[in-house]
Amino acid sequence: MSHIPEIKAEQSIELLKELHILTRDGKLNQDSRRKLKQVYHLYHFIEPLLKELLAVKPGLTLADHGAGKSYLGFILYDLFLKSLESGHVYGIETREALVAKSQELADKLQFSRMTFLNLSVEESIHSTELPEQIDIVTALHACNTATDDAIKFALHKRAKYIVLVPCCQAEVSSVLNKHKNQSFAKTPLSEIWRHPIHSREFGSHLTNVLRCLLLESRGYQVTVTELVGWEHSMKNELIIAKHQGQPRKDAQQRLSSILEELNLEALRDRFIY
Repeated sequence: MSHIPEIKAEQSIELLKELHILTRDGKLNQDSRRKLKQVYHLYHFIEPLLKELLAVKPGLTLADHGAGKSYLGFILYDLFLKSLESGHVYGIETREALVAKSQELADKLQFSRMTFLNLSVEESIHSTELPEQIDIVTALHACNTATDDAIKFALHKRAKYIVLVPCCQAEVSSVLNKHKNQSFAKTPLSEIWRHPIHSREFGSHLTNVLRCLLLESRGYQVTVTELVGWEHSMKNELIIAKHQGQPRKDAQQRLSSILEELNLEALRDRFIY
């Protein structure tokens, strides 16, 4: 396949066809080229984390939450874990049909260290089908509170790394709107979310700020960056958290103050636990 320079040498052509990144006759079209660029761009951020983990332990474990069609899990396995003798990728997804399809594809490609589980977050936290500790947890475009569910899972599993690309976040905005009148009397900051479009954007931004503070309060060092090449999507924020063991001293206090100041006390249990 040397005539397609974009594709990495070790990449399974069969996999790219199955994921519809390559057409059936092994070609790239404009849409699939964009898809491939996105996946590789994300891989570029995750590969160094995998290498770092591999340096300290051979059998690294990765769980992809809200896996969907498991693009990410398959690409990570194909480019990184396939050539190793150990390591395991778990895809966790609530839609049974997608789980069955992914497992079928893994079996077909003989990706023997990939497991797909039809579990909710609560079930995945306590399931005996998953190891007690997971090294890296990813959640790619997990909608609304699904990103928070992935964080909860990662904290429970003592993940060394957490990689998140959050998606449509409506809950904080709806709570901001619900208490708009009280907030208006309480703080001039309420001007920030007075108009519906601002409320939506600010709510989305604030959600990720609160997530970062939660992670910092639990001993993670957090990096927030932009995923270049995802221009068609408004949600192009990438959050990478690395467990350092030392919580940021004032993180929880600041988180609490923000919830209080912005009239978001109803969300306390979601961000402080």
